[in-house]
Amino acid sequence: MPYYQYLRNVSEVEQLRATAGLLRLKTALEKEVPKKTISENLLIATWNIREFDSKNYGYRSEEALYYIAEIIDHFDVVAVQEVNEDLRALNRVKTILGFSWKVVFSDVTEGSLGNNERLVFLYDSRKLFFTGLAGEIIIPPQKVEGENGKRTYEPATQLARTPLILGLRTSWFKFMISTVHMVYGKGVSDDPRRVKEIRLLSDFLAKRTRDKNAHSKNMILLGDFNIFKPTNQTFEEITRNFFIPDALQNLPSNVPQNKFYDQIAFRGDVPLEDIKAGVFNFFDHVYRLEDELDYAEQMPATYRNKEDAEKKTRYYKTYWRTHQMSDHLPMWVELKIDFSKAYLQNLESNILDNGDLVPGMPMGA
Repeated sequence: MPYYQYLRNVSEVEQLRATAGLLRLKTALEKEVPKKTISENLLIATWNIREFDSKNYGYRSEEALYYIAEIIDHFDVVAVQEVNEDLRALNRVKTILGFSWKVVFSDVTEGSLGNNERLVFLYDSRKLFFTGLAGEIIIPPQKVEGENGKRTYEPATQLARTPLILGLRTSWFKFMISTVHMVYGKGVSDDPRRVKEIRLLSDFLAKRTRDKNAHSKNMILLGDFNIFKPTNQTFEEITRNFFIPDALQNLPSNVPQNKFYDQIAFRGDVPLEDIKAGVFNFFDHVYRLEDELDYAEQMPATYRNKEDAEKKTRYYKTYWRTHQMSDHLPMWVELKIDFSKAYLQNLESNILDNGDLVPGMPMGA
């Protein structure tokens, strides 16, 4: 669990507010998210944490960082998007989480589309083991058929933000996991560049699992795909190579819960039977609408100088609090990973089918 003792370093007012908020979060998370176990389940989440962290609307408070850490701690591995070049907030969250939590992050992707963002994995090393694979994904040159059947290769257009891939293992389950933040482009459901990005990545990762020397045949692809609806072509470009269970297909993940930006998809022998999934709406428990006046002094003059109460509330609701927490909700899935009983049953069945043993007879009898 997070190291709560650091809360002693903030004012008593913030301590009281933070402890009450953390208690509400803990109660809700325990109710909505399955409990972590050592070997029976794996809890995976993806969360775009808005501009994590930047001076826009003010840097995140210690209170907000505690709330973020509390949410992350209820999962085994969390993919985080929109982490900025400045890692101080990420490092602070890791300190709050404690020594067992490990972090792997990409370098920043420069340029206007890259927005100097990093992609990040946080994972609990008590449960998960790093297998050695870590890298940023580069799309290889594309084959082009020229005149007279002559084949040439042209450099591929790279994704606006370079995806991050990691190899992990827990108990019986070894897998690769890749996180993305796809280009948004124009505010339309199937922006051509976004469609192309998802197609290129989906095909590339599928090929990786088919290679004879693949690190693993199991792949989990998750992150912010900027998908508006599951009926869009952007969604179809994922499912051309990956499977998204029904439990994950109808979970809008932006704060207004009218867009399906975030997704978790699978390929290979990933255990998808009896899965549970959801999104967690932290604004039901912290930075609530009724808490607006409690944060008036923390908000900049932009808020305090507004005379219209409705405009103040809109600023708090839409901008300030989403830069303390996020404008995306964490999406999660629970996988069952204890295959031991099925393995033993299958082994017993193979022996009985292929050998001369009589059921119930001890080996060597």
